Amino acid sequence: MAEASPSSGSGGYDYTEGASPLDIQQAISDANRSRRDSRYGDDGGDNMFDGPGHSVIPSSVSRMTLRDHHRRSSGFSRASLSRRRSDDATSQDGRRSRRMSGDGASVDGDRRSNGGWSEQEDLSGEEDTTEDLSRSWRGRRRRQSPSPPAARSNVFENLASIFGRGAPTTESPPRSRRTSMSSRVSRSRLLRRHSSRRSEASSDYAVDDMSDEGDERWGYSSNEEDEDEDEADIASLAPSGSEVAFDSPPPSPGPGLPFLAGDPVFGSEARIEMGELEPLPPPPSGPPSRQTLYIEDEDAHIRMIGYEQIPWKQWTWWLCCTCTFGVLALLGRWFPKLWLRWVTRERAFIDMKRGFVVVETAYRDIALFPIGRLEYPYSFSTVFSSNPDPSQLLPKYTPGLVMGVLMYVDYRYNRFALDPRTGLFGMIKDWRDASWQGILSVQNGVSSDVKTQRLKLFGSNLIDIEGKSTGTLLIDEVIHPFYVFQIASILLWSLDDYYYYAFCIALISAVTIVTTLIETKQTIARMREMSKFMCPVKVYRDGSWIFCDSSELVTGDVVNLLDPPLNTIPADMFLLSGDAIVNESMLTGESVPVSKIPIKGDDLARWKDTVDISGDMAKSFLYSGTRVVRIRAGLATDGRPSAPALALVVRTGFYTTKGALVRSMLYPKPTGFKFYRDSMRFIGVLAAVAGLGFCASAVQFVRLGVRWHTIVIRALDLITVVVPPALPATLSIGTSFAITRLRKLGIFCISPSRVNVAGQINVCCFDKTGTLTEDGLDILGVRGPERHADRFGELLEDIHDLPAPREKANFLHALATCHSLKMVDGETIGDPLDVKMFEFTKWTLEEGHVAGTGVVKNKVGGDRPAALVQTVVRPPGSAQFRVEDALKGAGRHAHFLELGVIRTFEFVSALRRMSVVVKRLKSTSMEVYVKGAPEVMAEICDKSTFPQDYDDLLSYYTKRGYRVIAMAGKSIEGLSWLKAQKLKREQAESNLQFLGLVIFENKLKSGTTPAIQTLRAAHFACRMITGDNPLTAVSVARECGLINPAVQVFTPTFVRGGPSSGLSKLEWSSMDEPTWKLDDYSLKPQLPPTNRLVDQEELEGQDYTLAVTGDVFRWIINHAPLETMQRMLVKTQIYARMSPDEKNEVVERLQGLGYVVLMCGDGANDCAALKAADVGLSLSEAEASVAAPFTSRTPDISCVLEVIKEGRAALVTSFSCFKYMALYSLIQFTTITLLYSFASSLGDFQFLYIDLFIIIPIAVTMGRTLPFPKIHPKRPTASLVSKKVLASLVGQIVITSAIQFWAFFWVRSQEWYAAPAPKDPNEVDDKLSARNYENSALFLVSCFQYILVAAVFSIGPPYRKQMWTNGWFMLSMICLCLFNLLVMLSPPASVVQWLDLISLPVMARAALLLAVAVNVTASLLFEHYGTQAVSRAIGALLELRRRQRVRDGKIYKAVEGGMR
Repeated sequence: MAEASPSSGSGGYDYTEGASPLDIQQAISDANRSRRDSRYGDDGGDNMFDGPGHSVIPSSVSRMTLRDHHRRSSGFSRASLSRRRSDDATSQDGRRSRRMSGDGASVDGDRRSNGGWSEQEDLSGEEDTTEDLSRSWRGRRRRQSPSPPAARSNVFENLASIFGRGAPTTESPPRSRRTSMSSRVSRSRLLRRHSSRRSEASSDYAVDDMSDEGDERWGYSSNEEDEDEDEADIASLAPSGSEVAFDSPPPSPGPGLPFLAGDPVFGSEARIEMGELEPLPPPPSGPPSRQTLYIEDEDAHIRMIGYEQIPWKQWTWWLCCTCTFGVLALLGRWFPKLWLRWVTRERAFIDMKRGFVVVETAYRDIALFPIGRLEYPYSFSTVFSSNPDPSQLLPKYTPGLVMGVLMYVDYRYNRFALDPRTGLFGMIKDWRDASWQGILSVQNGVSSDVKTQRLKLFGSNLIDIEGKSTGTLLIDEVIHPFYVFQIASILLWSLDDYYYYAFCIALISAVTIVTTLIETKQTIARMREMSKFMCPVKVYRDGSWIFCDSSELVTGDVVNLLDPPLNTIPADMFLLSGDAIVNESMLTGESVPVSKIPIKGDDLARWKDTVDISGDMAKSFLYSGTRVVRIRAGLATDGRPSAPALALVVRTGFYTTKGALVRSMLYPKPTGFKFYRDSMRFIGVLAAVAGLGFCASAVQFVRLGVRWHTIVIRALDLITVVVPPALPATLSIGTSFAITRLRKLGIFCISPSRVNVAGQINVCCFDKTGTLTEDGLDILGVRGPERHADRFGELLEDIHDLPAPREKANFLHALATCHSLKMVDGETIGDPLDVKMFEFTKWTLEEGHVAGTGVVKNKVGGDRPAALVQTVVRPPGSAQFRVEDALKGAGRHAHFLELGVIRTFEFVSALRRMSVVVKRLKSTSMEVYVKGAPEVMAEICDKSTFPQDYDDLLSYYTKRGYRVIAMAGKSIEGLSWLKAQKLKREQAESNLQFLGLVIFENKLKSGTTPAIQTLRAAHFACRMITGDNPLTAVSVARECGLINPAVQVFTPTFVRGGPSSGLSKLEWSSMDEPTWKLDDYSLKPQLPPTNRLVDQEELEGQDYTLAVTGDVFRWIINHAPLETMQRMLVKTQIYARMSPDEKNEVVERLQGLGYVVLMCGDGANDCAALKAADVGLSLSEAEASVAAPFTSRTPDISCVLEVIKEGRAALVTSFSCFKYMALYSLIQFTTITLLYSFASSLGDFQFLYIDLFIIIPIAVTMGRTLPFPKIHPKRPTASLVSKKVLASLVGQIVITSAIQFWAFFWVRSQEWYAAPAPKDPNEVDDKLSARNYENSALFLVSCFQYILVAAVFSIGPPYRKQMWTNGWFMLSMICLCLFNLLVMLSPPASVVQWLDLISLPVMARAALLLAVAVNVTASLLFEHYGTQAVSRAIGALLELRRRQRVRDGKIYKAVEGGMR
């Protein structure tokens, strides 16, 4: 289980976390501090770790906490936002006006003039910020204007928008002094939004401007072959920390940081960054026709634009489609903007009659959705929770009580309703019932009329995925550009009488389409089966209990959870009465059961003002799809059941948490990988080559008198030669084989595109507990203070060695009671740490029927039920209760010892502790026991009760990797049950007596150390991101080899101020040599202490690392200079005391420096980081987890090695297959062009033999080569336009073309050569002759070339095994080579006839065979030696240019260079 594991009830607590050297009391008092300085969560952190069911459960799997009230923006500025950027800029940005639409969504954009409407813009604070940014960074993109100028787009721009990089145009307002670095968009990262009551909507009709500077994430280059070429330049450009005056604001980064543009050819990034909506020309005047909404479930923006068709243009379009035989219709399908521009006009949402809405995502997806209309005779408040701002009301709006007709758009199973008062859409998911003021207001459920209304609005409580019909799927598949190209090629070959070849390709395409259809139908069926759930439920409607199906549940229904018993929660609900234990592993990947308690009235009232679950609500929230462990009715004071276990339905269907998960699987975020973009561009280059080749051939055709019809056919045929129809299919071969091999290893992938990305990983981040170390903790022993000495006693490994307790508040009772364990079916359930601690006592626990309930009167929050006794524990051997024991007055005379937990103060991550109020049977007092991090005990305990060696002993154990928990307690005489229920936490947790320490041993997993050593040997940067104590984390890191034991580890502490002040000051000290410091700006070591002898080489060798805690990390992100922040990220290997949100932030920051990040965790409190990483790997028993793209059943990090090896093999295979297919097409292009020069071509069966019997077997088997067992230190290239790849391709093209040209002209120069008979100009047949000497010679030579280049491009080590280990591939090549030798040297007559060959003399055959041998030798030598020489020459030519820049994306290398 992960450290800092959330908990509630039995959820996971980590009491050693957090308590860094901060003032705990200050943390408590600052619980509501500003978003910029927050570390914990919405309400001061009391819910960050309150169990998997608390704030860590998202309404989407994309983030642990979707609503980051206290978190600063995540759009990273490339500018130096150092201290000279004052808080004023932030506050001005933050003061931008907000207007709420009818659904409470905030809207922004441009306001247009229309009649009496005045045009106005609210841009307060924008000018100053822009000016400051422009000063701090030259070359930064200009801020987008509120109304972008009109720009005409065309088909080519649409093409570019698919493969190109979009310019970001929108950004969230910053919430900190420095904005975050990443405009890279994923569900865990896209444009972090500030707090708003509803999903944010921006409209070009609204009043303020949100078009902040579109901060763009730094790209990076993956061409690692050049990684050392810029070292000297980078080092010389890096700034020196000595140039900065002491304690003065550091300068903005000058030329020393990589802010200059990279090489557009050889230095581009490996990822294509999408995630910003494209700017649009100004909208038409009038009511709003555009709107941008922020969908929190997906952490993404969408833009909605209203359109209406123009009838006469639509008829013209249909006519043109008919005239072009459907070609225009296909173009309109592939490029919807083309159709929209020609046929439609933009129209206000409210004015549309027959219109539709175009929804555009930040990933360039465009979809058209009709506007639905629904008879809806209900009030506005049933759809929109709040009234809009009066200034947003449309001028023509007529007030009314009922809507009449509801206009809506259904987008990805989300319904957006149009508010007729403002003309803007709002998500109905955000609707809240205003009548929910407390428990009493919901206890009567809903009436039948309300049920009808809500079913009409929200639909059934079903997650029912629509399955497309077979016909629709077939059409969608067939009109894909790949298959359209196939069909066009087949028609062309048929016209050219290539019937056999056309039939074979058509058969293969048909089989592929059918296979794809079957797989698609099966996938949809599996998804439907997984997501669709129905069960009988009992609901309270119209004043009585009725049975109905769960699909009929609506918001506001009151459900009986026990009758009939539920195994799975059918909807999102609040628990009203009773208690529950549920397993939420489906959502978090963590299988620790979570306790749920009834919701309080004030929490229920707060629900209508919140967007998502937060704070104490999470302790009462039952998520749809979670498995029920136990549900109990409420208990009366006598222990008998009173109120049944009831729950209130708050969300249904796709609007539930489970629905959000299903949507995230149905519509995953596209990942733009540079390889795919480059491959499409390369195909375009091939098509251009085909055009040039045909132009040359066309001139010759005209000169030879070939008919124009034949010339057209030959032109189109040449395109099918140069751009082979099978090319796109071959690109996925390596990925498919890699996924199959990973599945056999127990590693499952739900995002195939991430496999190739895994080949580019260069930094690996790991969670600690449950990932590097074992899940469970073993108790090493306990240590308590000696009675008559001011020091600790010996380590006690057996509970029986603990001295008999004399005081009422004692260590043994604290161990037995201070937990939140539950008993279900005789099994103790709860956090593993609590379970181990309780098992150590050997006591027994009883929970359930012994407890009754009472009512606590509260003036503020109303009456609330409370358990009389929550849990009862007894020592071993005293379970037999005797009546005389209860009758005896003095407890010491009783034979029966029983401790009852009267009240529990849950674990709070900000406080790092939990506490219980305990009463002993027949005792006149109650005891308070507290368990928490040792560091926090000093604030709540009597100082005199601490042993003198407290700090020394604590340091001893934490430095050796042990987890230490402190126990404290006190006795309160005369405390009654009622007073205990009203006791404030501050009163309970004060003036305590220190009782002792519990030492836990967290062992490394067996596979951790070998895996880390392998990664370090392969030069991977390894990081540990944990919630544990930094001393413990460093100890574990040294033990497993993540940090060299001899390396100095420097940690920061605040010597002035604290994490909430921008004027604070950090001091970096060595953990082993506290007097050895780092410069607080450059983070370079200062002179070592005089008592330490350090070689100058060691001092200059950067042989040190950093360990930072969450509070320091947050301060550096918000307040430190940009250079310091970057250096901290590069040098830090241990991130300790990190919350789930901060784990995610570390991953994003590393990506912003150009790293390709792998995150490996157990899927508990690191879901956001797993989602944010380029490759997220969850260690889970599930076959597929929605928490990460990869899920491994292997319980240790050895699976990381397999993912990296398979990723590299798949990436290299994709390159090999692409290069092979490209070269195959160019070899055939050379052959065809030479034959076209005298009006000849290859024969039908020659094409068939080459494409079906040579290319397909080789292309398919080429990808079966296994990955190399050892990970190489250098990454494979991810760019098709890298120097090595281009040098290889161009060189092989030159060699193969030279051999073909030689064969062509050599045959013509021979004595036995006979020129082909000229074709009769009057002959009607368009087929070109294939039976001639040139054809035979070129065919025989090229057949070997196709096999040769496959061998040349079958790269073996260091990323794949040698090609001869690929049995199928070798078998294919050997068989083909033997057959080609047979055809060349002694062809059977039938083969000669079949392949349209002419018999060549024996010497001619020998000469051609010699030419093939020369070709083989030249190609192999060039690939091994010439490629490197050519790439070095190209690098030398570009050296002058490179000296004037820093390569784009190599930011981390520039930072490393600056620290030397």
